[in-house]
Parts: sequence; C-alpha cells; structure tokens
Amino acid sequence: METAINARVNRWLTGAYDEDTKAEIQKMKQSSPEELADAFYKDLEFGTGGLRGIMGVGTNRMNKYTVAMATQGLANYLKQQFPGEVQRIVIAYDSRNNSRYFSEITADVLSANGMKVYVFDKITPTPELSFAIRYLHCHSGIVITASHNPKEYNGYKVYWNDGGQLVPPHDHRVIEEVKKITRLSEVHFERNEEKIAYIGEEVNVPYIEKVKALSMHPEIIQKQHNLKIIYTPLHGTGVYMVPRALRAYGFNCVSLVEAQAVPDGNFSTVVSPNPEEVAAMSMAIEQAKTNDADIVLATDPDADRIGLAVKKNNNEYELLNGNMTLTLLIYYMLKEWKGKEKINGRQFVVKTIVTTELVRDIADKEGVDCFDVLTGFKYIAEKIRQYEGKKEFIAGGEESFGCLVGDFVRDKDAVISCSILAEMAAWAKNQGKTLYDVLIDIYMEYGFYKEHLISITKKGQQGSEEINRMMQNYRNHPPKEINGSKVLKINDILLLETFDCCHNTKKSINDLPKSDVLQFFLADGSKITMRPSGTEPKIKFYFSVKEVLTHKERFETVNQNLSQKINNIIQAMKL
Repeated sequence: METAINARVNRWLTGAYDEDTKAEIQKMKQSSPEELADAFYKDLEFGTGGLRGIMGVGTNRMNKYTVAMATQGLANYLKQQFPGEVQRIVIAYDSRNNSRYFSEITADVLSANGMKVYVFDKITPTPELSFAIRYLHCHSGIVITASHNPKEYNGYKVYWNDGGQLVPPHDHRVIEEVKKITRLSEVHFERNEEKIAYIGEEVNVPYIEKVKALSMHPEIIQKQHNLKIIYTPLHGTGVYMVPRALRAYGFNCVSLVEAQAVPDGNFSTVVSPNPEEVAAMSMAIEQAKTNDADIVLATDPDADRIGLAVKKNNNEYELLNGNMTLTLLIYYMLKEWKGKEKINGRQFVVKTIVTTELVRDIADKEGVDCFDVLTGFKYIAEKIRQYEGKKEFIAGGEESFGCLVGDFVRDKDAVISCSILAEMAAWAKNQGKTLYDVLIDIYMEYGFYKEHLISITKKGQQGSEEINRMMQNYRNHPPKEINGSKVLKINDILLLETFDCCHNTKKSINDLPKSDVLQFFLADGSKITMRPSGTEPKIKFYFSVKEVLTHKERFETVNQNLSQKINNIIQAMKL
C-alpha cells in the first residue's frame, strides 16, 4: 500500500499539475503524512451517481483534476452514445465552497471536447437542473453538489437525457469510461468559449410556471394568502427559487431565517446543513414560535430534500420525518385528483421499498397504482420514464426526505414540495385545521403507521464480513416470528423471490433489479427491512409498525404503543 501511495504522490509531484498543488503535497509530506496517505491511497471512486468526497489535493479527493478526469470519461461515453451529434450538456452548482470553480472546470473539458455547454449563471437547485435537461433538449446534465454532507465535501452528480440520474446500463458504462482515464494527458482542458452559454431566467421562468401549474386550489390560497410561513434555505440554493415559487402561488407572508438566507459554503449557523435534523431546523422553529407561524419549511443546500415542521395543538412545532411528509403530500394530491374527477385508473405513484406502506394504503383506497422501487430517487425517475405515455405519474418519494409531484422534473424537488405543502397548509387552515390535525385524520382513515431507522457501522474488513454473516443468517435461517408476531412473507431482493411462509411457496419478483435487501412482513402489519451498504461496513434496519387509531384522543397512547413495539422488535432481533 505504501509503495502504491508513493507512486501516486510522485506522479503528481512530477506531472503537469499546478505549482500550488505540488506545494500543498510537499507541505503534507512534512506535517501530515497520515492525511497525505488518505488523500492518495486510492482513486476517488466514480460511483453510479458520480463523485462525492472531501475537497483537497490527491487522487482520493475532490479537486479540479479528479473532476476533469471524470468529465473526460463522461465526454467519451456521450460521444459513443450520440455519434454524429453535437452533444448538449447543462451544468448547475450549489453554494458549497468550490462548486462554481468545479462547474467551470467541467465546462472547460466538455467544451474542449466540442460539446455545447449550458452553465447556470448562479447557484441553482438540483431539481431545476433536471428540468433544464429536458427543457433544453440536452443529452446529459451535471450538478456540482454534495447535498446535505458537511462543509468539507463536494460532489459531482450526472444525469441522462430524461432528466433522471444515471441508471443501468448507462451508470456502469460511464464508470468504465471514467476508469480508463488514468493520465492527465488524456484530458482536454482547452476551453472553447464559443461552445459555452450562460443561462438563467430563460430556464427559471418556465420552471416556476410549471411549478405554479401544479397548484390544486389557487382560490383557497387567495383566501389564506396571509398563511404564515417560515422558510430556511440552510445557506443553499433554495434561497432564490423557494420564496419565488411561494410568491407565484400567492403567499405573501413568507419570512426567511435571515441568518441562514446567505449562501455560505461553510454553513456557518449549523453543524450539518441537513433539514432532517432538529439542530439544523432549530433557528427556523424558534422564529416560528415568535411569529406564531402556521408552517416551517426548509431545504438542504441543493434544494432537493425538504424539511417540514408543523404546528401542534399546544403551539409547539414538530419536525416531521420523511415518511410523514410524503404521506401528507400523497394524501393531498390523491384526494384532490379524486375530487376533481381526474382519476381514471391510469394514474400511479411511486415509493421506495423502505418507505412507509401507508402510501400504498392511500393509493389503493383512492384507486391509484403504487409501484415500489429500490432505494434511490433515480429509480423513481426510471419508473416515470417506463410508463411515459402509458400512465400518469401523480407523485412519489422516499423516506429520506425526498418528494416529487408531476413529471417535468425527474428527481426529488424541494421547490415543488414546499409549494404543494404550503398550499396544503392553506387548505387545512381553510377547514380550521393544521397539517398536524390532517396527519392524525390520515391515521384514523388508513391506519396509524410509525417508522424507525437504525444504522449499524462495523470496522474494516472484519466488520464487512460480520455484516455478510448477519445477512446470510437471516437469509438461510429466517425467524418464524418476531416480537410474538408470525412472519407471513419474506421478500429477498437479492434472489428476487417472495416466500409465503404460511403456504411454503415461492414466487418471483419481476419488477425490481437484484439488490442485497431482505424484508420480513409480520402478521400484525409490521415490516422490517435489512439493507447493507455496498461501499462501507454498514447495515441499515428499517422498522415499520401499525395500529388502528379510532379516536383522536387516543393518538398519544397509540403513538407510545407503536414506539414501544419498535423497541420490542429491536430487542427481539438482538440489535
């Protein structure tokens, strides 16, 4: 390993790398040999979604050279896939340190390869990049972002011509082309200004118009235009587009968390710019309490994930998890489509296999198909493409705070989600309710579901082997019951089989690709999903439990019962 590291370091010190980079390497050799080893012990992996890593010098870091080599590999693949055409690519970037710089490096390489390149003229939400690919008839798109990762990180995410992230076979083929670029001399750096165009309002305006067209009840917003909304972009790209979308809907009482409305790659007011975390949302929630706000909205730095806090009856605010947020959104859209007599059997929604089954229950009752896909929003986009022209996509999402309404974007979109959920809050208020009240109504109508996630990390190769043994044991010796409830069905996504435990029969799973995932479905309605990471010694356990909620007054009691049931399942599985 040490020999390989030294070889990589020497290649950078003697190659055509800039003098600042070489000076930084020499400095690390003297003062931080461990950091140097980590920066060069491997190449930063170009995965199925692109690059993501800590910024800095080295083969295992996000820097202009690793970005340029990845871009050259992508350019080579695009030339193969679209021969005889001038390939068109659009680039967006978020507020992170170096994001604008990396976007320009990417434009350099693509234009040097003779491609037409569109670059957004300022920080832009990832979902608008997805929209722009289709709107500008591009072959591909790239966004420079590390989503909600800490400030030290940046990333490079690639999209295909349908506006969705890369899926098979393109993802693996792009990876192979990127791996072939082993030397800097293989990269074309010579920027061609004639091939580069900067874009802004010509895409912003039609995007906002499309978002506005999703509104189900403009007449209710007119009545409730003073709905008090607190919004925080967490120093990211949402600062421009979310307030603009809310204004387009007709809301005129939107208050920003000013300290977090400044684009800032250091994310100076939060430890992590993640709207899933109460700590990141604390400033917004405090402002909501001061203003007696109706709803609190947040977006992560690239504005694809949404955070939603709702007002409770005691004037406190609760940050909803991703399953709750998606449930509200699906419920509202399906009820309103049905009320407007737009459902005719051709509509569908999509969720991931680890997302709450409440979405399916709502869809079933409202006469809408519900499709399951693997974890990752790219698979939701793939399902939309599969049924394009055959069925109508209404909405979809995943438990990890990603939602989408409409099909003009092919990735999770927090600009859309903020707009629709604000409208839903106005719709609820028009009935004298809060979104928290509506959530309880949903539980009473369809069943009270509660979900929980635990993630277990092991160390090194030994940890990976331990996780493999854990999965093998569950696969080869599945429990007959868990927490006193019989296991009725087992889905093995690796074998693509469903096992009916009651009748001892198997049938094939035909609508999912293989993935190392196991699911146990219990007689009491509980669902347990096990999903090991493919890149690190980590395994995630997703728990879903349910009970009947007959009266609103029993909400807290049933809520506590469900929490206890989850704890009992975890203990029964000895996790």
